[in-house]
Amino acid sequence: MNESSAAELSRQAVDRILTTLTTTSHRGVVVDSPPGAGKTTLVQQAAQRLISPQRPCMIVAQTNAQVDDLVTRLAQQAPHLTVARLTGQSYTVPTRLRAWQNLIITTDAAQATRADVAVATASKWANIQEWHRDWAIVDEAYQMRSDALLKIAHLSDQTLFVGDPGQLDPFSSIPTERWRGLPHDPMASAVSVLLKMNRDLPVLSLPVSWRLPASAAQLVSAAFYVTPFRAGTTENDRRLTFTTAGMRGTLDQTVDLAARTGWALYELPARHTGHIDPEAAHAAIDIALRLLARDATAHCEIRPAGRRLEPTDIAIGTAHRDQAGYLHNLLRSYPRLNGIAVDTANRLQGREYAITIVLHPLSGRRDTSGFHLEAGRLCVLTSRHRHACIVIARAGIDRLLDDHPTHEPVHLGVDSKFPDGWEANQHVLQHLAGHRIRA
Repeated sequence: MNESSAAELSRQAVDRILTTLTTTSHRGVVVDSPPGAGKTTLVQQAAQRLISPQRPCMIVAQTNAQVDDLVTRLAQQAPHLTVARLTGQSYTVPTRLRAWQNLIITTDAAQATRADVAVATASKWANIQEWHRDWAIVDEAYQMRSDALLKIAHLSDQTLFVGDPGQLDPFSSIPTERWRGLPHDPMASAVSVLLKMNRDLPVLSLPVSWRLPASAAQLVSAAFYVTPFRAGTTENDRRLTFTTAGMRGTLDQTVDLAARTGWALYELPARHTGHIDPEAAHAAIDIALRLLARDATAHCEIRPAGRRLEPTDIAIGTAHRDQAGYLHNLLRSYPRLNGIAVDTANRLQGREYAITIVLHPLSGRRDTSGFHLEAGRLCVLTSRHRHACIVIARAGIDRLLDDHPTHEPVHLGVDSKFPDGWEANQHVLQHLAGHRIRA
């Protein structure tokens, strides 16, 4: 499928969604969006379609960063609308938000009622009672806990829920087993509980990923998503080239393979490790250094002539915060890598890079667990890239998966989740086996 037909397919999907929004008699509409499918753009278009002088709209996001991004794009792309950004008392206004004349930043809900659209986090909306709108839009709805939705459901008559079903589920730092299987499990995502209670609710989807290259879209779609999607670009639209030739070592072989195919598995010898595997961490840094030392250039449909790769175009993804912390400490000795992103899957959600380097969640483990097998964690880590994804792992994950499908207990009343984390890991590992470079 070429780019023009993909764009037409995407446009038809958006038209269908917006038509359903304005004609449905249901309390809500759910839109599933794969990585880089234009979810934020859809939220903007939906807000502009729903708003009228008599029908102002409210938008719910999950973090302050998401709210800031939404109000910036709304203020910029819809200058005829008045946008209110509802904040808490301790909120510090970013400099970039001060530039827009049509943007009101306020802690006062009464002042926000005068705007065409008001945007705030779910926790902020939960503290506002004297408020009602015909329409609400919930962004990143799969990251929203069901109890957060219950607190704000009365604020609007109808709601558009937009989110990525392949991302990580809501999480908690306290034990939550006592609620498993209950009809309103607070740790279930807002969308899962919503659909369980309203099985006839319209569920639509965006069919094209504009982030993932053609080398990745089919794999990510098959491994992590119920509704298939495709890449908006072809294999010829994106490529990585190098000004400097590589040496014959395994690091350069890995970089070359990733540039040629979009994937590479840098496999270390089998060994059990703790959370922190110094050898894997150093390998991630060494691969990033090789990419920059060889003057990698990223060519794409936006920049056919190419753009030289900078540290800010590369991310290293981990499963645990202590792994990310260890990498941050190592990076202090490498000023050439200043600007590279290093973070956990939870914090990389929604972000995009030219190349991602991933420490596999199951690398070096003695057994599996629900945390390390979670499909959403691997999905986030392997779907942030526009050009290539390089996975670092110790040998033996295939045997680990075969010997220990799961150690998690089965809870009565809990629906089976698709995709199953064990199956998704097997699917990805099978693909990576054809892109293996042994260290």
